[in-house]
Amino acid sequence: MTKKNNVIQLSAVKEKRDKKLQAEADALAQSFATAKAIATTPSIKEIRKEFFELSIKTLLAALKCKDDYTWGHSLRVAYLCVSVGKEMGFSPDELYELEVSALFHDIGKIGVPDAVLKKPSRLTDDEFLEMKLHPSKSFEILQDFPIFSKMAVNAKYHHERFDGRGYPEGLKGDNIPFYARIILIADTFDAMTSTRPYRKGLPFDVAFSELREFAGTQFDPQIVEKFISCMTKEQSKNEETFKLQVIAGDFKKDAA
Repeated sequence: MTKKNNVIQLSAVKEKRDKKLQAEADALAQSFATAKAIATTPSIKEIRKEFFELSIKTLLAALKCKDDYTWGHSLRVAYLCVSVGKEMGFSPDELYELEVSALFHDIGKIGVPDAVLKKPSRLTDDEFLEMKLHPSKSFEILQDFPIFSKMAVNAKYHHERFDGRGYPEGLKGDNIPFYARIILIADTFDAMTSTRPYRKGLPFDVAFSELREFAGTQFDPQIVEKFISCMTKEQSKNEETFKLQVIAGDFKKDAA
């Protein structure tokens, strides 16, 4: 074989090897691109969670348009509930359900007339009966959404009393959904400690005394003690704002 032919053959071998290496490099680059695309593409679970939370935000936006105070109160109650849930060792999924349930506990007030909902003075007997319908209205709003089925039940029963004298169905003790019992305490605590245009909020220690006085009648006594322990720790942090999982932002603990 001549030298010229050797050069031609070596060139052909080199060209073939270079093409193979380029093909392998292209295949590797494509694999990286595919892996990156998969990593950045939302999963079905993530898409469902996004729509789930969008539904929550839409309903809460409607509540905010109806009554800004009730919206803020709902966010604070959610923070209080999640705080005590952590104190009680709830799992992340349990905390999430509790937070959404608390956010929705007063959603039924969308259906309460403004003259009743925003009345600054004491309600008449008829007006109070109208106001007492809001837990059932919360359930009515949420019940047709399968994803909100548990939250609908927790919202419906958040005004049931431990002694069975609450509403809407007079459930008693452990027959009241556990999350609803937590929401009632957080709901009452925020109402007592929030400053409104017509009255100043109570100090924490006075509110704690009120909770203890009605433990076993209005409130679950075991949750009351967990709640007070948790709020004592929260108070010691001297933080003016809180965060939630579902709604982004820094929210003021003080209703004023």
